[in-house]
Amino acid sequence: MKQKNSLALILKNGIELSSSGTTGPPKQIYQSPTKLKNANKVARECQKISSKSKIYTVCKMEHAGGLLAQTLPAFEIGADIDIEKFNAYKFCKKITNYTHTHLTPSHAKAIRLTKSFKNINLKGVWITCGSEPVEWGLIIDFVKKGCNFMVNWGMTEIGPCAINTVFKNLESVLEYKKRAINGTLIGDKTYCDTKIENGTLHVKGNISVFKNKWFDTKDIVELNKNKEFYIQGRSL
Repeated sequence: MKQKNSLALILKNGIELSSSGTTGPPKQIYQSPTKLKNANKVARECQKISSKSKIYTVCKMEHAGGLLAQTLPAFEIGADIDIEKFNAYKFCKKITNYTHTHLTPSHAKAIRLTKSFKNINLKGVWITCGSEPVEWGLIIDFVKKGCNFMVNWGMTEIGPCAINTVFKNLESVLEYKKRAINGTLIGDKTYCDTKIENGTLHVKGNISVFKNKWFDTKDIVELNKNKEFYIQGRSL
């Protein structure tokens, strides 16, 4: 009940969240109720979250991945949510009771190391993975278990789901991998305006705290011939 009351207040009043701080000290970024509403709508759309979804939140709630990627968007429409501290062994036992979860690559790697992962069946589970580079081997290993696996890019300043790709079968993963360029895939479907200027990704849109002003993400990004975004590092 306490968590639900907190989520309701966030929807009403907005919230300040810390940026990643990869190019300097972390900054407190205010997320207005209007911005949250816009980002929630996009998050539900791209992850197929409905009022019947069951969300298993294991990322830290003080970060955008834990709060904004699935938890708040699902809460807004009355979906079931369970919030727990991440434990790889517990995750493997419980995940088949849910429809959606958000993992960092570090979480996914820890899950892959458990004995339970060998025989796990993730059919019907949607796994969104981001916040760090997502390796091809990790994508392949999870897709083989039957899940829908979404490689996702977002930022505190922009929104939790801004650029992504959903893999539903091994064949699609291998097709993307064939045409990969240097760097790490972050997606090919965009939910904001994008441009690459001086080598870095700039974005704007109603899911951004800056609305219609271009924001330099400082992410060094390149598009391949199929217009798939690959991140190659950070600009200082």
